[in-house]
This record gives sequence, structure tokens and C-alpha cells, in this order.
Amino acid sequence: MDGAELTGKKVLITGASGFTGRHAVAYFKAVGATVAAVVRRAGIHSFGDGVAVHVCDLNDKQQVRHLIEEVKPDYVLHLAGKNSVPDSWSDPLLVLETNVMAVLYLLDALRSCPAARTVIVGSRLKYTPEPGRPPQPPHPYSLSKALEEMVSLSWMSLFGQQIMLAEPGNLIGAGPSTGICSLLARHIAACEQEGKTEAFRLSGRDNTRDFLDVRDAVRAYATLLVQGTTGNVYPVVSGTERSLGEIADTLLTMTEAEVPVRWDGASSGPDGAGDQEELSALRKMGWQPLIPFTQSLRDILSDVRTQQGRANT
Repeated sequence: MDGAELTGKKVLITGASGFTGRHAVAYFKAVGATVAAVVRRAGIHSFGDGVAVHVCDLNDKQQVRHLIEEVKPDYVLHLAGKNSVPDSWSDPLLVLETNVMAVLYLLDALRSCPAARTVIVGSRLKYTPEPGRPPQPPHPYSLSKALEEMVSLSWMSLFGQQIMLAEPGNLIGAGPSTGICSLLARHIAACEQEGKTEAFRLSGRDNTRDFLDVRDAVRAYATLLVQGTTGNVYPVVSGTERSLGEIADTLLTMTEAEVPVRWDGASSGPDGAGDQEELSALRKMGWQPLIPFTQSLRDILSDVRTQQGRANT
């Protein structure tokens, strides 16, 4: 899909100032959509000309209702939420409120726009109950994403709304990410600029994960908005497992600085995100990852160097 189907359409993006949100706003703006970027606080990020910024607390039902009445979107990409496992332990009620109640307020407000197509971006860390056993989610975040999926699909069933769910793997790319690739890139830049000598700690070299460039993920979300089947849950992954050792080795070839790395912990198996069968639905719609893994890492390191250079001037 080249995005032409979205030209002139009103696309509302929640969580627009976040890591994925910034890339989503740029993509939909580039394909000619009328973008409504939803942020919690004004002045967090500048999206440039042609993007309407809406300040809205998604935990406030009335604010959300007013937002939908004002925008009347054709498409909605819901990216907002609390995405930190540690934060879910320190304030589980806030994480549940933000990830569950906010999506309900949004979907309920969208009942006034029955033709709107909505993609809710969930997580592959969601908790999946085992039949016959009491619930044992590993952390409150996992529980919140499981409940988010359940209420989203239930709202679709109850009220006939056009709702799809996307479950991204580990997204990487330039921007304010807290993922392992960005954290190591920041350490490399600090070694280059400040001569840091403490080691960056990583778990086992053979631990593997599926990594996908955030720009490819945004294209997948756009594809689902236009072509996705209501009620389906779509994994958004690259289909390729990569080890932490490969990530570290590749990034370290991109610098001449001495960058100490310490490997802690035992190796574990793949996270299961690279199942080729799971990719078939999106591929049948014409989507596939386009950005090479090495290019993603180069872009991350270049962005981090720029940001740290600005911070030191």
C-alpha cells in the first residue's frame, strides 16, 4: 500500500508525541492525510505546518468526547498508553486506568462516528490466561494490555464498530525510545563525547528478539487502517530473530571509541515474534519490512549523536 488511499482523509493519532507517534504523524502527513495529533500537554513536540495538535487527557471522558466531536475522524490510530513494566509495579492503578479506561472512553466516543476505522496498538507482552488455572499475569502491564484487547474486541462486538488490534514486536529507530538498541547507542555516544569508561550491561549474547523499524511498523498500521479485517489481532513484526550479541557487535562497528560492554545473565530462547505464519495476513495486504536492520541501527546512532551534541552545546 502506497498511502494514496489516505490522501485527504482525517486521521486521528493518540500518543502523537511519543516514539511511534512522531513517526506516525510524519508518515500520514507525507501521504496527504489530514492529521489530528493528540497530546496530553501542549508544547511537548512540534510537528510542523499542516498538523492540527489537540491537547486531550484521554483519562477524561468529557475531553475525549469533545475531541471526537471536533475532529470527526475517518481513521484512528491509538498509540497512547503506559508502556513501562517497572512503572506498572510502582503505580498499577494508573497503568490500568491509562491502558484500559482511556481506550474505552475513546471507543465509546467513536460510537458517534460509526464509519471510523480504528487500530488499537497493543503489546505482545499481554497476559494470556490458561484455561482451568487462576489468572497469573507476570506484571500489571501485561494484565492491562490483556484487558485493553478484551474490552476493545468486546466493544466492537457490542456496538458494531470497526476495530482492529496490532501487536508490535520490539520497535527500533530514531527518536525517544527506551529500547535496548537506543540505550546502547546512547552509551556509545557518551563514550565518544565524554569518554565514559563504565561498562554497558547486557544479558546473554545469545538472547534473541524480533526487531522491526518503527517506520515499517507505522506503514503496517496504515495498511491495517485501510485493509484490516474488523476484530482481528495482527502481529506487527519483522519475522527475523536477532541476538543481543549481533546488535552490540553491529553498533560497535559504527564507532572508533572504546565502548566497554559487560554481559550478565544466562541466555534465553527466542521471544516467539518471528513466526512467519503470523506475518502472512499483513503480507497478503502488500506490506513487508523495507528498512534494513543495519540502517535502523545507523539511524538510531546518528540521531543519538545529534541529540547529545545539542545537549552539550
